[in-house]
Amino acid sequence: MNESKPSLHTEGTVSAQSALIKDKWKWRSYRIEIDSSKKENSWWLPFISVLLALLVCGIFIGANGMNPFPVYKKMFMGAFGTSYGLTETLVKTIPLLLCGLGVAIAYRISVWNIGAEGQFAAGAMAATAVTIYLPNMPILLVIPTMIVFSIAAGGIWGLLTAIPKTYFQVNELVTSLMLNYVALLAMDYFVFGPWKDPDGMNFPGTKVFTAAQSLPVFHDTRLHLGLLFGVIAIAVYGFFMKYTRSGYELRLIGANPEAARNAGIRISRHILLVMLISGGLAGLAGMAEVSGVTHRLMYGISPGYGYTAIIVAWLAKLHPVGLVVSSFLFGGLIVGGFSVQTIGLPSSISEMLQGAILFFLIAGGTLSKFRIRKTG
Repeated sequence: MNESKPSLHTEGTVSAQSALIKDKWKWRSYRIEIDSSKKENSWWLPFISVLLALLVCGIFIGANGMNPFPVYKKMFMGAFGTSYGLTETLVKTIPLLLCGLGVAIAYRISVWNIGAEGQFAAGAMAATAVTIYLPNMPILLVIPTMIVFSIAAGGIWGLLTAIPKTYFQVNELVTSLMLNYVALLAMDYFVFGPWKDPDGMNFPGTKVFTAAQSLPVFHDTRLHLGLLFGVIAIAVYGFFMKYTRSGYELRLIGANPEAARNAGIRISRHILLVMLISGGLAGLAGMAEVSGVTHRLMYGISPGYGYTAIIVAWLAKLHPVGLVVSSFLFGGLIVGGFSVQTIGLPSSISEMLQGAILFFLIAGGTLSKFRIRKTG
């Protein structure tokens, strides 16, 4: 009796099924998990995020019928290619640097201050109040008084976020964001109402500051003394974080809050102090803008410096030198956005780039924490 032998077709099917089963079990020997111990992102992530943002935004520009390379060249030359563009980029860098530094200090202890826009407005209003209610102040005291008032106002606005978080466990994301709208609406009330210049042809703004109430400028440019504020603030921040005990405590709180608490560090006190400083720096940025650039408090004084500062701090990874570089980069993006209007594109292209950079920073930071591990 002849034994039946399996056909070649049957053997091939069995072999294929066996391979699939093996591959299936091979894949099951791996799993995807989150590495919770990883706190710092890779050093190359900001560079990759910028490149991906340029690539994706270039696709949208191409979809509108324009070559992205000439557009990017126009933006670059408009921001960095001329002495005028370079000084205008530095003018935009000043508020971004001060607000970004304030945001970075708060992030050091994992306090998510997204209220720099409101703190900026509070500082601008406080500096303007000095010019309105103390118009006859001695020349040598005007600018120092405006600086002190703006820092105090921004710091108090920061404390309005810190106090509920510290004593009532209120999420600082919510309070700092809502306080932005309160400050901006308060500023609108003043420039459209009691502080409105009666001789301003119905323009929503205060009277123009006098020469004594305005920050000195460099030569014939709009670049003003506020740049020195940013340089000093960055230098103090770098020294404070690296060489002082309080700076060490802030770094410890950010890295391991439980270890800091066990070491006897009062985290609540540090939250209050950090938000006071963070808001104060943003308030100083507001003073520099009204006294050095617009020379009055006016409607729409900020194109979103406080919000852009969040991206500045993330891109810089909270590093002092990184803050300078990222502030300068985003200042150039704002100025470059204005320059592309001459070739038929809206200035909001810079906002699109900013949003794309933030998206890839967050996405890259999240994905970098995932690991594929072998289980068998």
